Amino acid sequence: MDGIICIYKEKGYTSFDVVAIMRRFCGTKKIGHGGTLDPMAEGVLPIFVGNATKAVDYCPDNTKEYRAGIRFGVTTDTQDFTGKVLATSDARVSDNAQYVLKSKFTGELMQTPPMFSAVQVDGKRLYELARKGIEVEREPRAIQVYSLEFDDFRDNTATMTVSCSKGTYIRTLIHDMGVELGTGAIMTSLTRTRSGNFTLRDCYKLSEVREASERGGKDAVEKLLMPIDIIFNALPAARLNEIQTRMFLNGVVLDISRVSLDRAEGPFRVLSAQGKVIAIAQVGENSDLAVIQRFFGAPEKKQGNDENSGEAEESSADSRLKDISGLKGVRL
Repeated sequence: MDGIICIYKEKGYTSFDVVAIMRRFCGTKKIGHGGTLDPMAEGVLPIFVGNATKAVDYCPDNTKEYRAGIRFGVTTDTQDFTGKVLATSDARVSDNAQYVLKSKFTGELMQTPPMFSAVQVDGKRLYELARKGIEVEREPRAIQVYSLEFDDFRDNTATMTVSCSKGTYIRTLIHDMGVELGTGAIMTSLTRTRSGNFTLRDCYKLSEVREASERGGKDAVEKLLMPIDIIFNALPAARLNEIQTRMFLNGVVLDISRVSLDRAEGPFRVLSAQGKVIAIAQVGENSDLAVIQRFFGAPEKKQGNDENSGEAEESSADSRLKDISGLKGVRL
């Protein structure tokens, strides 16, 4: 079973809870997700099944969109309403403050990950240290806020819609807004409305997946999956014929001049003769079709034109994953 299914993560579940439940429904351990959501958050959580797990860190569009509730005048240790109150303020935030915040917090920013987060420092999750009352130095990280809009900005509360890069902590963004205004601020609600290509309209609730499983088992669940191809549609294609497909799946390195390309520059989605995405690749130093990540087939063996007719095997050793969003030719 290979593919992607978007789950509407409801409040109270961790992202790991969803993965564990989906493992049972799909009957496989090979399951990953496309970005952690806190238990108090809800919304779009892409789940990658089988060979699709190899695509998690290669999505050309890693943009996230959220709708978040804000309360000014409060600071907590978790930066949201679930935490211990550290300070309060009677200062009133004027409506005009939203324009200051929009200007200050749009664009490229440096953000320090919160202590209550899954970031690792010296092999320890920050939240594990935070629960013990330990605070450690964290390196600020570059994030991008593409757009920021406020609604209902009154009575020291507001709702905002934010489009941002992966790795952005919305509660930290809100905390930093509170620091900027000198009042403190916490996140009161959070819904992820988009993750890459996926929106709320693409989502199933876990109850719906459970119903499909009870009705028709793994076969019924599999029918809910979207193909890996869907996340790579924006990439130009490298189209293989029957012989090239068989060679590629058996690890033969292909001469790029003999491959039908949508355009000269990659990265490319490599399409089999049947039109299925089997890898992403780019133009190699030796003018070959150099694999960035393959989803089906064996590791590269040799350069050549020999036609290997043996059975294609799934690679047993995944290469180290990397984000391809910065590679030339990818549209964000």
